Amino acid sequence: MSSKKIVTITRQYASGGREIGMKLAEKIGAEFFDKKLLEEAAKTSGIHQSHFEENDEKRTGSFLYLLSTTYGQNGVPFDDTLFFAQLNAIQKIASEKSCVIIGRCADYALRDFDHVAHILISAPIEWRIKRAVEVYGIDAKKAPDYVKRIDKQRIAYYNYYTDKRWGIPQNYHICLDSSALGIDGTVDLLKDFLDGFYA
Repeated sequence: MSSKKIVTITRQYASGGREIGMKLAEKIGAEFFDKKLLEEAAKTSGIHQSHFEENDEKRTGSFLYLLSTTYGQNGVPFDDTLFFAQLNAIQKIASEKSCVIIGRCADYALRDFDHVAHILISAPIEWRIKRAVEVYGIDAKKAPDYVKRIDKQRIAYYNYYTDKRWGIPQNYHICLDSSALGIDGTVDLLKDFLDGFYA
């Protein structure tokens, strides 16, 4: 069995998935990829990084945009070009090193890879709204709608580009409510899980 440890984390907004992933990567000796994945996709595709950042985990809603904005000779919608560039970057990273990858349909991108642990992090909406305000600095009045909008955006992106449905437990090896144990407790539990998964 490969000594590499490859982990994907799907997360609800403000559930702490990024922080959990970062701490988990350090504990298992893996490289952490969140926004850094966008850098890798830009390098390998030749598309400027700003395009990946502007379209991160969302599709442009304008039908006219999709008709008029294309990339390359095949007339592929630009959103789709960005998605496949990210997919290729994810597969390249996973083929080379131990890694923890946050979001970006990484579980789908690595569906044919062996020994990849797929994790879902969620939490009650009230806990996530509170965290969005306290940790991310979202305005308290706007936070409830903002949290729901980002969730909806990520779900729509995932469901559009994959043949799976976002958040279905069968898609993951372990699903956790991060509010139950807190960030550090969740990290510790996941470390124990991965120790067994990769034994």
